[in-house]
Amino acid sequence: MDRFFLSHHPIEVDALRATLGSAHAGAFASFEGWVRDHNEGRPVAGLRYEAHARLAQAEGAKILEEALRTFAIVDARCVHRLGDLGIGDLAVWVGVSAAHRDAAFGACRWIIDTVKARVPIWKHERYMEGDAEWLHPDAGDIG
Repeated sequence: MDRFFLSHHPIEVDALRATLGSAHAGAFASFEGWVRDHNEGRPVAGLRYEAHARLAQAEGAKILEEALRTFAIVDARCVHRLGDLGIGDLAVWVGVSAAHRDAAFGACRWIIDTVKARVPIWKHERYMEGDAEWLHPDAGDIG
């Protein structure tokens, strides 16, 4: 299974978490980024994620490999949704297993921040007033 992937379908958290189980792991940390109903004081109706799929997949895979080399973790996964999403939908998920919690938490935070900064995924946010705007989220934009 790829460690990083894009999906046009709802994220199956339980199935992903199950891939991270190991006798070497004593800890698991995860992050879920959901579509919220506001951004910068404006009410949001929904959004659409688009990506340069080939580049996004390659860069995401590099990030997960970097995490495995940098942190004392057993394994990690990240999936990012593409397409139209509604308020409350799960947009991105990161899961990390490690022998100890510090490594799991640190790697999980680093992965989501780095994915948001480096992976070519764009958000087309639709506002309640009827207009829309393309955004490339930074590390603090989701969650």
